[in-house]
Amino acid sequence: MTGDLLLRSVRVAGPGRELLPTGEPIDILIRGGAIADIAPAGNLRVAVESLDGEGAWVIPGLWDHHVHTVQWALDAQRIALGAANGAGEAARMVADAAPLADGRIVGSGFRDGLWRDRPSRAALDAVTGERPAYLISADVHGVWLNTAALRREGFDGVDDDGILREDDAFEISRRLNAADDATADAAVRAAATRAAARGVTGIVDFDMAWNAQAWQRRAAAGFDAHRVEFAFYREGLERAIGEGLRTGEVLEGTGGLVRVGPLKLITDGSLGTRTAACSHSYAHDPDNFGVLTISPDEVRELLMRATASGIEVAVHAIGDRAVASALDAFTYTQARGTLEHAQLVRHADLARFARLGVAASVQPTHAVDDRDLADELWREQQAIGYPMATLAAAGIPLRFGSDAPVAPLDPWMTIAAAVHRTGDEREPWQPQERVGIDTALRSSSRHGEATVELGAVADLALCGADPRTADRQTLSTMPVLATILGGRITHRA
Repeated sequence: MTGDLLLRSVRVAGPGRELLPTGEPIDILIRGGAIADIAPAGNLRVAVESLDGEGAWVIPGLWDHHVHTVQWALDAQRIALGAANGAGEAARMVADAAPLADGRIVGSGFRDGLWRDRPSRAALDAVTGERPAYLISADVHGVWLNTAALRREGFDGVDDDGILREDDAFEISRRLNAADDATADAAVRAAATRAAARGVTGIVDFDMAWNAQAWQRRAAAGFDAHRVEFAFYREGLERAIGEGLRTGEVLEGTGGLVRVGPLKLITDGSLGTRTAACSHSYAHDPDNFGVLTISPDEVRELLMRATASGIEVAVHAIGDRAVASALDAFTYTQARGTLEHAQLVRHADLARFARLGVAASVQPTHAVDDRDLADELWREQQAIGYPMATLAAAGIPLRFGSDAPVAPLDPWMTIAAAVHRTGDEREPWQPQERVGIDTALRSSSRHGEATVELGAVADLALCGADPRTADRQTLSTMPVLATILGGRITHRA
C-alpha cells in the first residue's frame, strides 16, 4: 500500500509550510510511504518515479471525517430531490421515475422544513400508485413513503403524512442500503475514485451496517483508493469488544488501509426533521423541543463500556440540550473521541468542551445549506448556531466532514464553506464564525493533525491554485492535479 516517489518543484500551502524558510519550490522524496527528504527544487536526484509539480501547491491529503459510505455511493442511483420547493413538486419528480431492479422508487435529498404544502401519503400515492416509493430527507432523519412502501416495510399504521422519523427512518435506510455485495462494492469503488479526484486520502465511515467484513472484502478485491476508519453503532458494541477491536488498530486483512474507528451514538435528531434536542422550542411549534433519542444514563453507560475496552466514541449531538448531555457523559466517563455536528452550543459549555479534549467533528457545508432553515426554525434559540470560529478560539480541535450524502463529499466545498460562510452570492451567514484558510486546511487533514514534514505519512494532494489566496469560487472548485496515498498516485489530472 506504499511506494517511492519524487515530487518535484512544489510549494507547500498547508500545514508544514511554517517549517520552511521560504515559499520557493521544493522537492519531496517519498520512500516506503513516508516523506524521507525535503530540499530546494532540483537538489534531489534519485532513481525513483517522479512527478513534476511545476510549481503547484501541495497540502496534506484531505479527509472527510463523516461519511455514510454505502448510502453515499448508492445515492448516485437515486432521484435527486434537493431542488423541490414543496411536497407536490417532490411527488411530481418521482411520478414517472423508473424503479430500481427490485421494483422500488427511491429519491433522496428533499428539505421540507420551509415547505408550505406538507408531505402526505395520499399525495405520493396519487402519482406512484402501487409502486413502492421511498423519499429520503436530506438529513436522513426522515423518510416519506407511500402506502405501498409502508405496507411492504410493515409500517402501515403510521400517520397520514407517511413520514417515518429517527430510528424508524434509519431502519428504512438500512434496508434500502442493503444491496448485494457486488452492487455495493462497485458503487463504493466508483465513489472512491471520484473522491480521490478531489484530493481525498481518507474517510471515517459511519455506515449503519457492521462493516468490518465489507472492508476486508473490498481490500482483498484490490480497493486502494483511500484510507478508512470504520465506525459501528451500539448494536455492534458487544461484537466489537468480543472480537477484540480497538480504535486505531489496523483491521486484519486490509494491508494497513483500514483501521478500527469509534462507537457511534445518535443522541438526538436533526434541524431539518425538527427533532434536534434544544433548550427552546421550534418556531411555530411551541411544544416541540426536539428529542433525546438515547437517555443520558444510557449514553453514560455506553461511554463507560466503550472506554473500558479501548474504544473511542463519536456522539451525534446537534441541539444544545444534546450537546450538553453528551459533554456530561464525556465528563463523567473521561471517554475520548468526537462530538459530531455540534450545530447549537451553549456559551457556558465551551470551556468544558475544550478541557475535555473532545474534538468537534463539524460539517461547514451544513451551515450554508441550513442558513434559511436555522434563521426560521431556531430564531428563539439563545445558543451559538453552527459554531466554528468560536470552537477553534476556545481551543476545541476541529475535524471537517460532509456527512455525505447529506452534503456532497467534496472537501473543497467544505473548506470554501468554512472560510467564506456562504455557498452563493449572498453575504456570509454569521460571518463571525468564519475560519481562516490555514485552520480549514488543517481541519480537513487526518484528525486535524497531518502535516508536510520529514517522517510524515506521504498522503498528499497537489493543487492547481494556491488555496491561501484563492477566492470562494476557485476554492470550492479547486483543480486537483494529483492525489498521493503513501507515495502511490491515486489520481492524476
